[in-house]
Amino acid sequence: MFLLLSLNALAWRRTALALTCWAAASWAQASLPIQHWTQPSGARVYLVESHAIPMVDVQIDIDAGSRRDPAAQAGLASVMAGQMANGTRADPQGQGPYPKAMDENQIGEAWADLGASFGASAGGDRMSFGLRSLSYPDLLAKAVALAARQMAHPAFPEALWLRDRERISASIRESLTKPGTLVQHRFAQAVYGSHPYGQRATPETLGRIGVQDLKNLHAQALRACRATVSVVGALTRAQADDMVQRLLAQWPRESGCPSLPPVPEVAPLAAAQSLNQPFDSAQAHVLIGQPGYKRTDPDFFALLVGNHILGGGGFVSRLTEQVREKRGLSYSVYSYFSPGLHAGAFTVGLQTRPDQAKQAVAVAQEVVQDFVRQGPTESELTGAKSNLVGGFALRIDSNRKLLDNVANIAWNRLPLDYLSGWTRQIERVSAADVQRAMARVLQPERMVTVVVGGQS
Repeated sequence: MFLLLSLNALAWRRTALALTCWAAASWAQASLPIQHWTQPSGARVYLVESHAIPMVDVQIDIDAGSRRDPAAQAGLASVMAGQMANGTRADPQGQGPYPKAMDENQIGEAWADLGASFGASAGGDRMSFGLRSLSYPDLLAKAVALAARQMAHPAFPEALWLRDRERISASIRESLTKPGTLVQHRFAQAVYGSHPYGQRATPETLGRIGVQDLKNLHAQALRACRATVSVVGALTRAQADDMVQRLLAQWPRESGCPSLPPVPEVAPLAAAQSLNQPFDSAQAHVLIGQPGYKRTDPDFFALLVGNHILGGGGFVSRLTEQVREKRGLSYSVYSYFSPGLHAGAFTVGLQTRPDQAKQAVAVAQEVVQDFVRQGPTESELTGAKSNLVGGFALRIDSNRKLLDNVANIAWNRLPLDYLSGWTRQIERVSAADVQRAMARVLQPERMVTVVVGGQS
């Protein structure tokens, strides 16, 4: 019997993959209209109907990311999300297709039998729950019921948390023996200071997290009135509304929606800082940067185009031309912004031979300074805009990618026509827009430079 169920699940997965590939080209042709409404519970729902393939992707976001972790318990949100897969409590009313308590193996087998998937994770700003299932009514109903139970009634077995805590702690200790991890940690601390964006889980912070802390966070975080739900797939608005209600039906409800305490903004850097950590490695790892901007910044598109020219465009970027092509100091060099609810970091990154680290840093800093001061040339601007517009179809060529975009719109309260107007916004950006926006956001004279593996 189990073999038959496993074969059925495998067949469903193969069918879903084939259908996804078959429909990918249609996604690239046009961005579909986004429907939006608010349920009586306060949950905000965003839907893109796509009936080309019988599949549904759902993402539920709540304001419970790591920016709300206590400093002494950094990693709490991520840990809680991960532990939700380790078992569910029994339904006291004995209702639904999954009324009994389930352990981690039974949960995994149940999802495999459905040919569906569910997961939870936590980033800097939000905690997210993701469901993917074929939209056939009998399968989707069971997948929704299982996801609803797993979200609302996790067991948080202590023995499994203690097991996982040791495993995660060992993984962190091992990662800290690598220069790539060390440079990321030191960079985050220097850029963000005391802001929660700079916090990282350590064996010590994990050691302060007990099962009761997981239960407390779960009880505080899951509120339907705070949920932002993004749906892409073969459902009508009425079907999507019903599905979301069933997904959130077991979440705590209360009159009104209590406000969460504010999180402070990221403080700008007061002065440049250079941090060098000797490390016995073949390559020196270099990160240069500062706090950047919020996702809601009105200059988002100008900054996107500007960074594409500076270091986000791969082999056609200025940093690649000057650091790699002209001087051969690094195989790869890049830059990017990480905007969020607060000012995420602007980062320039590269690896080079330890004896070349000082020169590579100097060249990268000079490129950033020149670009901020002068802005792009018209040929650079034309090329960047062409690349971005030409690659737009690849941003929405699958259910998963489209869901990511819809969730981004929903979480950041962007206009519903954001996708349909994306290329127009790129095309409107001028060289003056880029120069003004980059000069406003970036202060090359106050950036942090971290080198791990170079000469001290």
